[in-house]
Amino acid sequence: MATAQQEIAAAMPKTLVAQDTRGVNAYIKSGAPYVWVTAAAISVAFIITLALLVLTATRGLPHFWPADLVQGRYQQPERDAESLLVEIRSAEEITTARLRDAGLAVTDDKPLHQRLLVKQANRDVNGVDFRYLLSDWLVERSEPADAVVLERTEWGNFHGFLAGIDEDGKPVDSGADLWALFQQRVDRANELRSKLRAIEKGRIGSINYAIERVRLDQRRLQLDGRTPENDPAAYAELDQRRKEQEAAYQGLRGELDLIKAELARDTVRVRTVDGSEVTLPLAKILDAYRPNAMNLLQKTGYFFHRLWKFVSEEPREANTEGGIFPAIFGTVLMVLLMSVVVMPFGVLAALYLREYARQGVVTQSIRIAVNNLAGVPSIVYGMFGLGFFVYFVGGNIDRALYSESLPAPTFGTPGILWSSLTLALLTLPVVIVATEEGLARIPRSLREASLALGATKAETLWRVVLPMASPAMMTGLILAIARAAGEVAPLMLVGVVKLAPSLPLDGDFPYLHLERKFMHLGFHIYDVGFQSPNVEAARPLVYATAFLLVLVILALNLTAISIRNRLRERYKALEG
Repeated sequence: MATAQQEIAAAMPKTLVAQDTRGVNAYIKSGAPYVWVTAAAISVAFIITLALLVLTATRGLPHFWPADLVQGRYQQPERDAESLLVEIRSAEEITTARLRDAGLAVTDDKPLHQRLLVKQANRDVNGVDFRYLLSDWLVERSEPADAVVLERTEWGNFHGFLAGIDEDGKPVDSGADLWALFQQRVDRANELRSKLRAIEKGRIGSINYAIERVRLDQRRLQLDGRTPENDPAAYAELDQRRKEQEAAYQGLRGELDLIKAELARDTVRVRTVDGSEVTLPLAKILDAYRPNAMNLLQKTGYFFHRLWKFVSEEPREANTEGGIFPAIFGTVLMVLLMSVVVMPFGVLAALYLREYARQGVVTQSIRIAVNNLAGVPSIVYGMFGLGFFVYFVGGNIDRALYSESLPAPTFGTPGILWSSLTLALLTLPVVIVATEEGLARIPRSLREASLALGATKAETLWRVVLPMASPAMMTGLILAIARAAGEVAPLMLVGVVKLAPSLPLDGDFPYLHLERKFMHLGFHIYDVGFQSPNVEAARPLVYATAFLLVLVILALNLTAISIRNRLRERYKALEG
């Protein structure tokens, strides 16, 4: 009896081990561990992406917050005291040994000191915008409520105190509230500046464009052998068009002179922190605010005001001031043009490979080549676009259609059309692969049912297969947009520039000017970050522009995803 019980007890652990082993194997075969590993990887990727967005936002968006101005006396050992009115941008701990190596006469024995990065502005007076200060040496600090920040069209910001307003060189009696009168004059100057810009960039720009068209039409007549002697009517028409445009220009010149005279009427006297007085024309002042006199609600409102100006205005001061609207516009327009080009070609290529091509070694070789194209460095596509699209195709278009403009190129130079085509080639493999995978998931029974009802193969593809594969096609477009919107290297060769004089889309016929160069958010980040002469002023703009680029890509992708989801819901019943 005891022996039987011992045998049973000895066999039980082996049975439990075997059961545990079978349970683990069944758990692994069920795929649940891989689901958890995949979920963990996605979570890590999401957290990293979110952390990147938070980093760019926290480094870039504070640039638009109206920070307080600190007035103080900077007392360095063995030097005269210096009066300052600065905006403290950041603080860091630095060792005493490093400060002494930099030539600062630090006499105390503290191992660490706090160093401040401050914006002192007044670059036309001080020579630099930013400087480093030792916190211990900035004494007698205060935050005067009447300290004012002036945003100017050139030389950056100005920090000081209002002293008076002059009109035609004579002081204006402001009464009790000089600040309110000054704000009224600034608003007036901004209105006049808007009118001036509307005339110069809009109406005069259209006149110059029309005059250039007259010149090119006359050049075309000469190339065709038509002279004023054998075709006086054509030349008379061109002369009449030129006179009309010149008369319109002279009328606008009178308006411009009046606006400029009104704009130059007012000046403001500003006292710096050291007591000197500077006279500034209001025509050069874009905005003004007193950060120390603002409460939290007012600062929040002004933050969004500056953020809107950053999004809606053009850049200034080597792209370190102003806004980035042309870069946003160019990025979105280029992506839209690229999408219009890449989708038809990608879908047609996938249709041929999946539905018409004989499956064999050649077809497999083509698929391998398409997959390998997705790994080619983007700069190679840029070189191809420059050589083929710009020099070959564009040069031949100029010789065939725009000979009157030669030797100045029209399409034989980098532009937004060639940039869009180059990026279409770059993203074409992604669209082909995604579309082909979608076509492969369509049940064969649906094709056979359509053919059995009398539809041709082309009708079956157009009315049954392609609509059901449209979610996969949109997935390819989403991936293409995500890659194309952030590319910079190829665009530097085929159309993007530091500052574009005009947008590719305007009110002049043919309205969409595909030959024009354009600005791009990715290249703007590179230019501001690595080519700017004012590094400290450019650094927050790099983060802000990068954050905005991510938002633009996210908006484009969300639009495509919403379309894809609607298509997926529409054809879900057929798929089931």
